[in-house]
Amino acid sequence: MRLLRRCYEKLRLVINESKSAVASVFDRKFLGYVLWQGRDGDVRRAVSTKALQAFKLRIRQLARGSGGRSMAQVVEKLRRYLLGWKGYFRLAQTPRIWRSLDEWIRRRLRMLHLRHWRRGKTIYREHLKLGAKPEVAQSVAALSRRWWHNSLSAIHHVLTIAYFDRLGVPRLS
Repeated sequence: MRLLRRCYEKLRLVINESKSAVASVFDRKFLGYVLWQGRDGDVRRAVSTKALQAFKLRIRQLARGSGGRSMAQVVEKLRRYLLGWKGYFRLAQTPRIWRSLDEWIRRRLRMLHLRHWRRGKTIYREHLKLGAKPEVAQSVAALSRRWWHNSLSAIHHVLTIAYFDRLGVPRLS
């Protein structure tokens, strides 16, 4: 580090001590990426934990209560953010993480649908409109206020991946 300070002083550059260190590349994160070593010895790139947490927080903000917005408006805001994030982190070599984030985003959107529909009768009626069997619609509507719990239940047979593709939600994987 002393050598780097001397070299940079000659160039009249200042090192940010809080961000800089002389350490193994596997112990540091750089621009939201971390490096890890695969079983075969190859060095791979992944999205850092901090960047994933920030991503999930932003998705929660964009897909929280409707605030008077339609699903199309929510999806449009999500779309812009997801495409930008996907473009920035496209070099990450973690397909399992991408798939789990896709599933998590769809679950958030299913929960938002349930919150839009709010009451059990509305949930039942909307499920039938989307082609659900009456017993499936009834089981989801019976637990109408448990939005996060219901977002993983039988609703995923109605609000499928294809449904979200038609809405314009981009996939990360």
